[in-house]
Amino acid sequence: METFPEILLQPNIIKPLHGLNPRTIFGQKWWDYERQIAYASTDYKCLACGVDKNDAEFHQWLEAHEDYRIDFKRFRYELKRIIPLCHACHNFIHDGRLKILWNTGKISPEKYMRITGRGEKILSDSGLPQRNNAWWADPEYYPQLFPEKVGTWNKWHLLIDGKEYYSKFDDYDAWAEFYGRKKW
Repeated sequence: METFPEILLQPNIIKPLHGLNPRTIFGQKWWDYERQIAYASTDYKCLACGVDKNDAEFHQWLEAHEDYRIDFKRFRYELKRIIPLCHACHNFIHDGRLKILWNTGKISPEKYMRITGRGEKILSDSGLPQRNNAWWADPEYYPQLFPEKVGTWNKWHLLIDGKEYYSKFDDYDAWAEFYGRKKW
């Protein structure tokens, strides 16, 4: 099976799109069907690292992840496909969530370090840049990662099968209140 470790470089979902995903749009029945197709498509192996679900560290199952084409100029995340990932690769991609789990004591510092170290090793072994040197950290794109600061909050949307879905939060303050974060 061909692996695609570059998936590990996918940036975190932008704040306006938090809580908006195909599972919440189409429902759990749709999600369960689509993720089973994704798992079978790789013979139950992680698409990023190739580990078989039965040999995966932490959990012996796969997790479904949305693979997006991100267009910073059009403020959109376009769903390309649903992909299978092992728990470690999935959490490496969602490193913002992973840091919150660590900071709130929901995972140990050891687990945090194992997941991040493993992900960085996969990238290094594949000749790919480390996350903090990835294309989306480029100064041209970086301001767009903070729509609350550059006034693009309401422009960001998901594009799924040609249909646009916008934030469930009117602005950063609504997002901050929902997630219990400090406001600017």
